[in-house]
Amino acid sequence: MKRTGLAAGAVACAAMLALTACGPRAGGDADGASAELTLVDAQPAGTQPVDEVTWAIVEGEPATLNPAASANLVIPNLCDNLLSLQPDFSVEPGVAERAEFVDPVTFVITLRDDVTFWDGSPLTADDVVYSLQQSTDPASQWYSAFALVDPDPATGIVATGPLEVTVHFVAPDSTFRDALAGQGGAVMQKAFGEAAGPAVGTPDGGLMCTGPFELAEGGWKPGSEIVTTANEDYWGGAPLVKQLTYTFVNDGSTLATALTQGEIDGAINVAPSSRAVFEGDGAGTLTVGPSTASYSFGPVSATSAAANPKIRQALSLAIDRQQYLDTVVNGLGYVQKTLVPEFSFQSMEAADVYQAGYDALAEPTVDLEAAKQLVAESGEDLSVPLVVAVPAGAKEFAQTAAIMQAAGKEIGLQLEIDELQASDFGALFYDPSKREGIDFVATQGYLETPGVLGYPSLFLLPPAMGGVFNWSEYNDPDVTAHLMAARNATDPQTAASEFVAAQEIFAPEQLQVTLAGTYQLTYLNSELSGVTTSVAAYSSPWALHLGGK
Repeated sequence: MKRTGLAAGAVACAAMLALTACGPRAGGDADGASAELTLVDAQPAGTQPVDEVTWAIVEGEPATLNPAASANLVIPNLCDNLLSLQPDFSVEPGVAERAEFVDPVTFVITLRDDVTFWDGSPLTADDVVYSLQQSTDPASQWYSAFALVDPDPATGIVATGPLEVTVHFVAPDSTFRDALAGQGGAVMQKAFGEAAGPAVGTPDGGLMCTGPFELAEGGWKPGSEIVTTANEDYWGGAPLVKQLTYTFVNDGSTLATALTQGEIDGAINVAPSSRAVFEGDGAGTLTVGPSTASYSFGPVSATSAAANPKIRQALSLAIDRQQYLDTVVNGLGYVQKTLVPEFSFQSMEAADVYQAGYDALAEPTVDLEAAKQLVAESGEDLSVPLVVAVPAGAKEFAQTAAIMQAAGKEIGLQLEIDELQASDFGALFYDPSKREGIDFVATQGYLETPGVLGYPSLFLLPPAMGGVFNWSEYNDPDVTAHLMAARNATDPQTAASEFVAAQEIFAPEQLQVTLAGTYQLTYLNSELSGVTTSVAAYSSPWALHLGGK
């Protein structure tokens, strides 16, 4: 790391793990060591300029930087969102100074007048219309957030002034505004995107956005690194870090060594298995932030035995959650009853309704006899092993698959583990051909923006209604009706009641078997500060405040 105005050399420091109790936003009553952690939303903003920072992307090299087609930690620092997600999970203005419903089905976005793209051209309403329309494609990563937008391009999302965009809906949508604080609200330049076509966001096609860092031509070196430079004319103020280079290290042990020795300056979402290494002497500090993230596994095929709820319920009953927390999460997590964590609704208006609904859910238990009975009742041909896909080199996922395999063996299920290269693992979420021959995928998911509907809708709703990850063709009319009633509700109490009614049905069905909720772990060189350590890092330009102490 090259610095201006900073002392050279690594500074040894113990991890920032204070022994005090968490408040409610820590994710509920966490078991074991996690109850002793103080969670940090964000570190103080850096104050000194820094020439160069090297940052690790632990998920591996992204398939694309097109914000309409991918979610990764690089994009928020390149492409601004219309609204800005804050470290405490609240939503503030972004490149849109206002974005509100003016009636139940009409949403008006008013843009700032001082935002420019990297090439100096001003942001216009036409650029926003172009950007948002990318997500109205059912193939988009963010289609779920746009499922209720009027599908007619001539009337759905339209420019109604040089700096004004109006979005019309076919029904009220209580989730849309918050979704604009995520990458579904990311803005790209229309002229550049249309010229690049399908290549936009690739190493060859490039990008043109308004964010605090620029991706220059040739800045993405496939298989090696992504080099970005400070946007000195950024509307929010030029970043202190002048060059931010991303490298790809998805092996937890390798990354821990590189971080503690100062070869890499920082990483978000580092492996909990390296906790002891991070807490020892090294070049930086470990901070623990709140998160909506959780480890889980779910089916990827409608024709597999994994799509049978009895098989999923059986595997769930055979897995000891406390053992999982101890061995995989290393005490940096908590038992989570279903795929929507408590953190997601703690600050919502009807939090008491959501909390009561969550509290009423059954605690995960181990019952091998009941699990064996469910396997017998499933009626599935289990002579061929079920395949569990995990990313190669990621210890937590390998451990998850091994625990699933051992649990399956105890109840009469054969599971086979398929370790995919990071790029192939990432591609299976968007390319159906990559899911062929796979039954389960073990993953870590999270809610990107506030609210409770975004994450379950991806798995539980029909694809036409936003269920982009509903690969098992799950279809419960009552769940769909309740989730959509919650989305269409114009008052918080009705929305909460409808969601709880849906949760009472889908939680026991274990479409996504949640194994543990986790915190967000960030390791940062001790000479730096300013990194968002909460889930907001996945949507906000977290590197903007990064700099020297």
